[in-house]
Amino acid sequence: CSSLAGIMLLEVFLVLGTVIIYFLLSKKKEETLPFKKGWWGKGQKPDTEEDITIWPFKVETTEEELSDLFRRLDQARFTEPLENSCFHYGTNSVYLRKVVSYWKNQFNWKKQVEVLNKYPQFKTKIQGIDIHFVHVKPPRLPEGQSAKPLLMVHGWPGSFYEFYKIIPLLTDPASHGLSDEHIFEVICPSIPGYGFSEAPHKKGFNSISAASIFYELMLRLGFNEFYAQGGDWGWLICTNLAQIAPNHMKGLHLNLASVTNMGFIHLLSILLGRYLPGLFGFRDEDVRRMFPFLKKGLYRILLESGYAHIQATKPDTVGCGLNDSPVGLAAYILEKFSTWTDLEFRNLEDGGLERKFNLDDLLTNIMIYWVSGCIVSSMRFYKENLQKGIGTQKHERLTVQVPTGIASFPNEVMHTPQAWAQKKYTNIVSFHFMPRGGHFAALEEPELLAEDILQFVGKVEKEQLWRKK
Repeated sequence: CSSLAGIMLLEVFLVLGTVIIYFLLSKKKEETLPFKKGWWGKGQKPDTEEDITIWPFKVETTEEELSDLFRRLDQARFTEPLENSCFHYGTNSVYLRKVVSYWKNQFNWKKQVEVLNKYPQFKTKIQGIDIHFVHVKPPRLPEGQSAKPLLMVHGWPGSFYEFYKIIPLLTDPASHGLSDEHIFEVICPSIPGYGFSEAPHKKGFNSISAASIFYELMLRLGFNEFYAQGGDWGWLICTNLAQIAPNHMKGLHLNLASVTNMGFIHLLSILLGRYLPGLFGFRDEDVRRMFPFLKKGLYRILLESGYAHIQATKPDTVGCGLNDSPVGLAAYILEKFSTWTDLEFRNLEDGGLERKFNLDDLLTNIMIYWVSGCIVSSMRFYKENLQKGIGTQKHERLTVQVPTGIASFPNEVMHTPQAWAQKKYTNIVSFHFMPRGGHFAALEEPELLAEDILQFVGKVEKEQLWRKK
């Protein structure tokens, strides 16, 4: 009888053990995202091996392109704005006329092309399409120090140019009054379909596809271990990259961290977080930025996400107009640089655009979209990422174990508290409420962002956090 009981007990232990092992293994399996080997070129994929050559690239425009642009600017039709509407109805055309006048008469594109070409740029073919990237190495390295590779990924409606002010702070920190304990070698690619990266020719190119391409790019450049940084779509692409290659990414730094998989506790914290912040891990600054939630959360999303709904459903329709009219393109893009920098800028007739940026920088970004003709393909990225619905994809359910640093800027359209981010990014080693700044942090507040990246990497390196997996 006792031996029978022993056998039964053994069976129970075996079953329990099997269940535990199954859960442990299946959890382990679930931790990474499969690398997506796509082919995005035209027509059928050729049988030949892909050419992995990397060749230098320079931005160039012809006189024909410029005379065509000026003709279109001359022939622009403007609509009178409503009285006292400022930027509440979108870009105010009284101010837009001033921008167009500056564009035609003062903006020196040829000089800006020289600015764009001051950093080395390259192209290489990955998964059937040409990928454009900026690659800047440090001008000098202190004895015994090596540069840390840092992948920086932009979003919409930005471009690789957003990083031009922060690059020198990271590749040569000592010359800019920053600590040179850590020096970076910076790689800024253009997302496929943005700027000078070729647009995918097939449907289905989403953030995981972009992450897979950038992973291949980093390996092709010889970087087996690297850091990654991003905001906007760069947040999602770098997050996916951390899920695909956690053993290759030493650290992930984000200036936007959105959580798309909301659980019951999230919803409860929206209802009660204002009254019981401590219960949900909210700090005073979280409460200040998030509540009242109807006004600062729901209404704000509804008010500011019309573009995303269009781009996630019918990007090509509105894209036709924007690709045909430089003034329309400028109006569409400038509105985002106004509102996403500070929501209060809606109350100003000029949208506050020149408070944080200058027209040369804003027009350079717009010109990258114009001369490459990429606005439609850039907008399609929304459809590819959102058409299945929010919270439906595997990467949204997976956590990120890579050491993570988050710089939370006060004027970002939506605030994500650390308590929420922690559910997704399980290894947050640095979370800072930034003193000022909005969505386009690298362009608007390069020093603040650079300092935050430097201190984050300092923590990861000092404690060798990426080795503790």
